[in-house]
Amino acid sequence: MHQLATALSFAGLSEFQEKFFPYPLYRDELTTFYEALGSRKMSVKSWNPIKIFRGLRGVYKRLSKKNISGNMKGEGLTQGGIIIFDNKGNARYAYREETGFEVPVDDIIAAVKTVKAGNTSS
Repeated sequence: MHQLATALSFAGLSEFQEKFFPYPLYRDELTTFYEALGSRKMSVKSWNPIKIFRGLRGVYKRLSKKNISGNMKGEGLTQGGIIIFDNKGNARYAYREETGFEVPVDDIIAAVKTVKAGNTSS
C-alpha cells in the first residue's frame, strides 16, 4: 500500500511532510487530483456571525487539541480530499474535504481494507 500526498504549491510542504506526513509528496502542477475532487474552494456556508464564530472556534479547538497550527503558507482556500486507488490505478473511493469537519477516518480505513482485499484476490 502506497501513501502519497499532493499539493498545488511548494509553500509549507516541507513543514507538512516533517510534522504530519512522512511519505512521498507530489506537486499536482496540472491540478488533476483537485479537478477530480471538484476544484472546490472554501466558501462561507452562513452569513450569520454567531455561526461563523462558533464554527471557527470549533476548528481552532480541534486543531489546538491535535497540536496543529496554521502557517498561512500555500493555497489555503483550495479544498482537497482523499482518493484511494486500486493496484490497477482505478479510483475506488473518494472523500471531498469539508472545512471544519473531521475526516471520516473509519470510512477511509474501511475503504482501504476493501481495496486491499480486492487487490490481493486479483
